[in-house]
Amino acid sequence: MNKDIATPIRTKEILKKYGFSFKKSLGQNFLIDTNILHRIVDFAELTEESGAIEIGPGIGALTEQLAKRSKKVTAFEIDQRLLPILADTLSPYQNVKIIHQDILKADVQQVISEEFAGIHDLMVVANLPYYVTTPIILKLLADRLPIRGIVCMLQKEVADRIAAKPGTKEYGSLSIAIQYYTEAETVMIVPKTVFMPQPNVDSAVIRLTKREKPLVEVKDEEFLFQVTRASFAQRRKTILNNLSSQLPSGKEKKEQIIEALEETGIDPTRRGETLTIEEFGRLSDALLGTFK
Repeated sequence: MNKDIATPIRTKEILKKYGFSFKKSLGQNFLIDTNILHRIVDFAELTEESGAIEIGPGIGALTEQLAKRSKKVTAFEIDQRLLPILADTLSPYQNVKIIHQDILKADVQQVISEEFAGIHDLMVVANLPYYVTTPIILKLLADRLPIRGIVCMLQKEVADRIAAKPGTKEYGSLSIAIQYYTEAETVMIVPKTVFMPQPNVDSAVIRLTKREKPLVEVKDEEFLFQVTRASFAQRRKTILNNLSSQLPSGKEKKEQIIEALEETGIDPTRRGETLTIEEFGRLSDALLGTFK
């Protein structure tokens, strides 16, 4: 008999037993397809010596598969109502720890040093709540955690933006912020039918492999991201118009912006979506003295 949590029958049984109702505000969509969970864990390439960090374990469907394939799993769950359910569904696994905390407020670095001492291969693997996917990924990367990478399920549209290449309509400041730290690839498209309740959109699994060092070397990382956000503020505008209207006192500093663009060999009439991360790196360094 299949005892896996992630089957429609077992999921319904667990929800009924605890009288659990989904909270839309928490973006709760539980996976009910074991094959897809196996594939997600495959993409994370875990071994018996690996540690896994999960975000939003729900009723433990993915947690269970991670527990079977790794040395230790630590999962962050924000919804207090799920804690007794997880204590029950994951009771067969001694290598799982649930932390009742919002990942965005957590000191993940501290948790890693306490929970994963002696474990040198660490992956984040999660079916992320869609309304908060981007801030979670950006926090995990900006915190410079000692992880090998992230494998996560998210809205397909967001996955497309994360993995986008220059010159495409999906490419933007999010693509740059994430590809600066990682190599990004969409590894699987997931239909909405494998979730309970069904979301309104298709999903994708993305794999982010952390780079040894960021893709470009810049003098000021925060300023690089400020420049890229400004460059994409209005996609139809040229890079010159966006920078002069979006950067602080940019209108008065238009001449200096033109000089920086010329100095880096970037035509001021180009649009932000045509610039590579390397070009943005050179440009932000050239503008730094003017704006900082």
